[in-house]
Amino acid sequence: MRIDKALIHSYPFTIRPLSEADGGGFAIEYPDLPGCISDGETPEKAFEQGYDAVKAYLLDCAKHGDALPKPSPVSGQWRQRVPRSLHARLVARARQEGVSLNTLVTAMIAEGLGQRRAS
Repeated sequence: MRIDKALIHSYPFTIRPLSEADGGGFAIEYPDLPGCISDGETPEKAFEQGYDAVKAYLLDCAKHGDALPKPSPVSGQWRQRVPRSLHARLVARARQEGVSLNTLVTAMIAEGLGQRRAS
């Protein structure tokens, strides 16, 4: 069976930092897919590993004749105005790290939420 890439990307997820005791890096979890968790050294790597985990989860459901869980409805989008100086700094940082501005900001927000959740 072939799993559509758009379906894999439609599942909401959380990314949080892992403590050094847990090996460091970042964990990614998919609330709509019980037990579907992965990790990576960076938020971006965790996201890449999460893609593979979701694909494997869905293929396993199909293999066993289970219905594929439906993703929770979320828009995944909002608009945020920021000062030009902050935008320029974010763009420069994204270029430095070789990622898009959206990827950088998403990773920063996910990391911040993870740190807040841990405290």
